[in-house]
Amino acid sequence: MKNLVILGGGYGGMRLLNKLTDHHFPEDIHVTLVDRVPYHCLKTEFYALAAGSISDHAVRVSFPKHERISYKYGEVSTIDLEKKRILFSQDEPLAYDELIIGLGCEDKHHNIPGAAEYTYSIQSIDKSRSTYQALNNLGHGKVVAIIGGGLSGIELASELIEGRPDLDIRLYDRNDKILSAFPTKLSNYVESWFVEHNVTLVHNSNITRIEQNLLYNHDEVVQCDAIVWTAGIQPVAPVRNMPVEKDKGNKIILTKQHTIPGYPDVFVVGDCASLGHAPSAQLAEGQAEQIYQVLLKKWANEPLPESFPPIKLKGILGSLGKKHGFGLMAERPITGRMARVLKSGVLWMYKYHNG
Repeated sequence: MKNLVILGGGYGGMRLLNKLTDHHFPEDIHVTLVDRVPYHCLKTEFYALAAGSISDHAVRVSFPKHERISYKYGEVSTIDLEKKRILFSQDEPLAYDELIIGLGCEDKHHNIPGAAEYTYSIQSIDKSRSTYQALNNLGHGKVVAIIGGGLSGIELASELIEGRPDLDIRLYDRNDKILSAFPTKLSNYVESWFVEHNVTLVHNSNITRIEQNLLYNHDEVVQCDAIVWTAGIQPVAPVRNMPVEKDKGNKIILTKQHTIPGYPDVFVVGDCASLGHAPSAQLAEGQAEQIYQVLLKKWANEPLPESFPPIKLKGILGSLGKKHGFGLMAERPITGRMARVLKSGVLWMYKYHNG
């Protein structure tokens, strides 16, 4: 039996598992999925888990079952490309014949002193649980600083202020407007929503240091009761430490078939792959579809596809609490209740097809 190992049960890994279980794959192939936890996590909803507006159960989906798919749970420490094995922090190595790396990302703290030690995170289900505990144990009038005015920071701030309007929530962003990568219409809409809901926006911030309950913005020292980091991501450490070519964001540069140059049996999917787009669940799933096609050709000893068409992204949707939202659909800005309904519908469909 050949062992296909999939590292990570995120959106890319889950799509591959479903493709394999929905269709027949060769009898001589065994699949091993490696993850920290025994279920697929809806990472796009971690902001709501951290804010306390949904339950832990709402962000979990069971992995599919198949007689030739097994699951191993642990923390990957090293990916040894030369010996074709995976090393774990507290377990025996795992050998592979073919490998798909989809371990995702973690916070990038930009070398700011104290940021890693004194901020909360929503980059994993475990960290989101800790953030939920910290935020919802705060008393009336306590100060919550959220660092980063991108999609994650905005969704967390809006969800939190709806559930805890008694908190003093401050959203820090280094640009002169939040959602700087989006059209001005969307930025203005979201800023107006925050003003209406008493969330303080701190533009042009420059966080130079973080200490226990202290935030240094330029020359100002701000007393905080909780600080949440949403100001950047990077591939996880085992991927950053791999001796292969990467882009300036430490993502692995790939061939047209999504393999590492020089290692035709090693694929990379999702946040660890250099794809020319911002990381997203859509992108990881689209890439997984193409990797599946390559695998079918490899297993049938047929010529591999020389290239693939660009992955089509349908758009991006963000929430502002439970009733409002914003987004881009076919490059067109949408705001208000319709955007929120669309996002809820996308989530429902995903759970329906994967549950």
